[in-house]
Amino acid sequence: MEEMVNQKELNDEEIYDLSDFFKVLGDSTRLKLLYCLDKNEMTVTELCNKLGMTKSAVSHQLKVLKDNKLVNYRKKGKNAIYELDDEHISTIIETAEIHLKERN
Repeated sequence: MEEMVNQKELNDEEIYDLSDFFKVLGDSTRLKLLYCLDKNEMTVTELCNKLGMTKSAVSHQLKVLKDNKLVNYRKKGKNAIYELDDEHISTIIETAEIHLKERN
């Protein structure tokens, strides 16, 4: 049993990384972008139209998400098509939603 407990312990650097990860998720604009990209790939223009935001604001937040490996993109002509980096991001958001619904 003690071995299982030790496997779940995190060192200080891992705790700081995890804290930074949740700080990135703690911004409502970034969460809106992640929700948009949860089921669909989208361009910056599509995200702007969907969220009623400027290209500059969307691009800035996408850079933060990309730098933190929450989204990635591929080029298609002149457009960058954004998507969630992997299924873990979707799972984290869905798990948080379930937790919040259980509280009500």
